[in-house]
Amino acid sequence: MIKHHPNLNMLKSFVGGSLADSVSLIVASHVELCEHCQQQVNQLTAEAANTVFDTDNLEFPLGHREIDTFLSDDVEFDLDAIESITADLSQSVEMEPEIQKVTVAKTTFTLPRALNSVALKDWISLGKISRARLDFDDESHHTSLLHIDKNGQVPCHTHKGFEITLLLEGSFEDEMGVYNKGDFIWLDGKHTHQPETKEGCVCLTVSSDAMHFTKGVSQLFNPLGKYIY
Repeated sequence: MIKHHPNLNMLKSFVGGSLADSVSLIVASHVELCEHCQQQVNQLTAEAANTVFDTDNLEFPLGHREIDTFLSDDVEFDLDAIESITADLSQSVEMEPEIQKVTVAKTTFTLPRALNSVALKDWISLGKISRARLDFDDESHHTSLLHIDKNGQVPCHTHKGFEITLLLEGSFEDEMGVYNKGDFIWLDGKHTHQPETKEGCVCLTVSSDAMHFTKGVSQLFNPLGKYIY
């Protein structure tokens, strides 16, 4: 069961098209997995459409006489062409979105449809952690797929910017709770955690800055943080 979602303001911005491209991509991927957010997005889209097409706010350049003239019997329509177009539309077959699967470290998972047109760069592995950047240019935001193998963990850290994590497969837990497929987690400098997984997991992540490790030997990587996040 999905327990963590984008908040209402983020969904409104998603529908309005004002999110950064990478953030919009990860929100779209969550919506694909989450029936609750699908319903919210559908409702917000309908409300936005009603606002745009509110007849009280429309200005008609034509007066009533001009409209009557335009709709009169004197106007000729090519009925054959209209019937041909209608027939073509009725016979068209709706194509199913292509399903893309990715395998890393013997784990195969399905990519969200929102990622179908985005290329993956090579996987880089360090111990039980593997990461592949998405070939996706969005200024300072980095978008990646992250795989953590069974009984793996990410060292304790906080964030210099924000990090959004969408769980695509498996589960993981940290000091704040347990997360399952579809959960959407937003973290920033107010949070410190050490994610670990028993069964393994795959995540889609968007980061605006480097992680900052807070314990143990991993702190030695902090000076290189801006190069490896």
